[in-house]
Amino acid sequence: MRLSTLLASAFVILLPISSAGAAAPETVAALFQAKTVAERDTALATLEAAAPSDPASAYAAGAGEFFTALEILAGGLHRHGFESPQSFMLPLMRLPVPDNPNPQPLTYEEFRAILVAFRDRLQKSAATLGSVPAGADIGMEIDLTRVGIDLNEDDTIAPDESAAAIMASLSRGGGAPDGTAPALTFRFDRADGYWLQGYAEFLMAQADFWLAHDFRSMFDGSFHMLFPRAKLPLQDTLVPPDGGMSGSILSSEWRIADFISLIHLVNWPVVEPERRQAARSHLLEMIRLSREDWKAIRAETDNEREWLPGPQQKGANPLTGLEVGEEQVQAWLAALTMAEDLLEGRTLLPHFRIADKGINMKRFFDEPKPFDLVLSITGPAIAPYLEGGKILTGGEFDQIQRQFGGAGFLTFALWFN
Repeated sequence: MRLSTLLASAFVILLPISSAGAAAPETVAALFQAKTVAERDTALATLEAAAPSDPASAYAAGAGEFFTALEILAGGLHRHGFESPQSFMLPLMRLPVPDNPNPQPLTYEEFRAILVAFRDRLQKSAATLGSVPAGADIGMEIDLTRVGIDLNEDDTIAPDESAAAIMASLSRGGGAPDGTAPALTFRFDRADGYWLQGYAEFLMAQADFWLAHDFRSMFDGSFHMLFPRAKLPLQDTLVPPDGGMSGSILSSEWRIADFISLIHLVNWPVVEPERRQAARSHLLEMIRLSREDWKAIRAETDNEREWLPGPQQKGANPLTGLEVGEEQVQAWLAALTMAEDLLEGRTLLPHFRIADKGINMKRFFDEPKPFDLVLSITGPAIAPYLEGGKILTGGEFDQIQRQFGGAGFLTFALWFN
């Protein structure tokens, strides 16, 4: 299974639902099999109203809210003529948004508003999923070719906008979905709710980190690479007359140049420090939820179309082609502890230029200073966060990586969350 497909699964499908409890099956079906946005939103409102007293409705509503958060992001990108860079370095910018022949102009303030709406919807999803009791009886099989999001804001959910079609597009390396993806049916259960909630926290951390800073200079100086017809400040000067945007970053000389500009312009003053602090809290909550997820997975006694199987649930997963063993689970739990220790400042992150000190990542988030990507790599920008103490070694991480075998740590990490 290619890494790009796993990335797609991590950021696109995320759609468990439930048939247990009082949630009406027809309402759940309307939520995740709707062919129009209006039909979907009506079902979601019904489930949200029932959520406080019904765990199954809360589970379905929380999943639907996550689903619509992705739609908010995709719709905002489409509205302004986004063209994906198809780069693993910009994961949230890999959504296969259809071409928009008549994009609206985009300002820095409007782009921030898209991120705020996306982030706030994720927060609602996480809160709703968090209200589901640990012991709730959740479970339903669903075909991912029948659920989707409105990518182009035409108020319909077409076959080429299904979760499976979007994943297939990303696994091919980009381009608009074509609706020909093979059927993928999974049975989502209580453990998958922790998994989904954890991904909401992960994406909120990314959004809050961006929103904590003023990135206007980067937007003005390089975002015509992503929105070539949205009347950004340098469009007339730097975008080719034909707007030649198809393909990956590396397939276009002018896109390579703009990507270099983007990296250079990641020198962001802090404007909302509380958001940078919140980013760390989201990551810590993601770690907690991943532990809860694996606790629930390992307690399962069935093996029914598992989205994320435990070691006791034998057989290769139809999405990833991988089988999970006890060695991988133990290594993942060790990786969670390692990440938590870094975020809490108990362990320091090493820097290649400094032998006797490391970066305190807790202070990096909680005592925010301007974020300069290049100077963080070369050293000057991380100097305020250096201190003595226990420093993470390459050997510790290599030992964890070896336990994941040929598929590699990152492949499993995108799947495991």
